[in-house]
Amino acid sequence: MAFDSVAYALFLPVVFCIYWMLHNRLCWQNTFLILASYIFYGWWDWRFLFLIIFTTLCSYYTAIIIEEQQALGNRHKAWIASAFNIVANLIILGTFKYLDFFIDGFSRLLATFGWEVSWPLLHIILPVGISFYTFQAFSYTIDVYRGKIQAERNLLPFAAYICFFPQLVAGPIERASDLLPQMKQARTFSYPQAVEGGRLILWGLFKKMIVADNCAVIAGFIFHDYQQLGTLSLLYGAFIFSFQIYADFSGYSDIAIGTARLFGIRLSRNFNNPYLAASIPDFWRRWHITLTTWFRDYVYFPLGGSRCSNILNLRNTIVVFLLCGLWHGAGWPWLTWGLYHGLLFIPYCMHWIRRPKNGEVIIANTLRSRMVQGMKIAFTFLLVSLGRVLYHTGNLGDSLCYIKRIFCTMDFSIPDYSKSILLFVAFMLWAEWHDCRLPRQRWARWLIYYILLFTIFIKGTAGSQFMYFQF
Repeated sequence: MAFDSVAYALFLPVVFCIYWMLHNRLCWQNTFLILASYIFYGWWDWRFLFLIIFTTLCSYYTAIIIEEQQALGNRHKAWIASAFNIVANLIILGTFKYLDFFIDGFSRLLATFGWEVSWPLLHIILPVGISFYTFQAFSYTIDVYRGKIQAERNLLPFAAYICFFPQLVAGPIERASDLLPQMKQARTFSYPQAVEGGRLILWGLFKKMIVADNCAVIAGFIFHDYQQLGTLSLLYGAFIFSFQIYADFSGYSDIAIGTARLFGIRLSRNFNNPYLAASIPDFWRRWHITLTTWFRDYVYFPLGGSRCSNILNLRNTIVVFLLCGLWHGAGWPWLTWGLYHGLLFIPYCMHWIRRPKNGEVIIANTLRSRMVQGMKIAFTFLLVSLGRVLYHTGNLGDSLCYIKRIFCTMDFSIPDYSKSILLFVAFMLWAEWHDCRLPRQRWARWLIYYILLFTIFIKGTAGSQFMYFQF
């Protein structure tokens, strides 16, 4: 059930009304949320509901065992329980998402040694959102093992934490310390919060149906005919595709966060103007924040983080980005994309370039510094967009050929594609930069709402799947 579908437009108001009719009964609210979430997820394929139920029950009981064994001083048994939960969920994730990739890769490896093996690929259907809710379950049991949170003894709020439908299939990837307490406390209806949620949903639909889907048409034409196009057209295609990915994924996140607000629940912010980043590390602090911080806390820091030699720091960074690429998709293009971003960190890991500390803001208060800052932002966007080529082609050879033509054709003819989409992209970036601040006058706010709605109905396209559903 996609957020921009008619089915969801009918589903959400019904769930909203019934949910708030149960506002004095927290147990019934959580039960209804779980039921609604299972209906939402089962709309794609009801057979995959057992995966969510298994992940929920496995993580729930494992965390209790971990806590009980640690209380008895049996830290080794607690570690075994934690490892069992991780391995069990990894087997499920690996079977559905990576099995064909590893079968094909192993067959090719044997072929290089002269052993021709013909193992059939299984072509297993990838369950929607499995990477997201699996990582959410991982973080819970690991945090219980580390003693950061207590194991939840009430199954209802925990099940709601795992399967909460707004963020079930494409994030944000929530931590138990943030979302689980909200599932355990009484929730009362707030009109301002509901209005804020509706505004975020409308803004997310605008980004998806107006910006992302129309960018997709242009990017599709350019990537399909890239062998006949010149430098500017290919750059235009890479840039438009970058805007498509941002509008698509951040639009989904806005709808998810807005929908959660309708139910009195706050989800984490997932994007912070990533295309205004002045460096690659800055970009990753702004892009898909909940996934980036997940890999930081559960992979990068345990490997040693940056508190080691420059070489080991670089190793840790590349390992994280290889896993990040593998998380996005089972294939060599995704691993290459991860390696690409890992290698872009070399100047920072080796301290050839100083990177700002977390929270540090560099203020460009002179014309020269503003020009330098603008050049850094443009160069970072170029590097990110070149990496995006791997997203669209899905083929390493085509990606390298596409990038090679950008720098080798030297054809600077102006692309003959629709320029109107750039107005929508510019409006989106401008509004995001100003944090979507609305006028104080009520009439002005509603005028903006009606303009957005009118634009969606007139120029919007529906029916295309959100890109991150495939992960």
